[in-house]
Amino acid sequence: MADRGDMGWRVTAAGAAFAGGWVARKAITAAWKKSTGKEPPTNPESPDVALREALAWAVLMGVGMEVARLLATRAAARQWAKGTGKAPEHFRADV
Repeated sequence: MADRGDMGWRVTAAGAAFAGGWVARKAITAAWKKSTGKEPPTNPESPDVALREALAWAVLMGVGMEVARLLATRAAARQWAKGTGKAPEHFRADV
């Protein structure tokens, strides 16, 4: 069963990942609009969206969201370690 520290970390990590994803989605959408001059596809699966555009959007969102999640979780782990004096359990090299 998870102890309080583990549950606290899970909540912190989830919040960081959510916030990082939200910011990334806004930034990626703005970059798409600026570079293409149009809105990103709302439904890339639709046959009305060009395959090239759908693939570009999927790759950009997939990579961008994962990078944002990774960076946000790492930043949260650093802050967690500063506040508690130790890294979250599964982040420590000695585990």
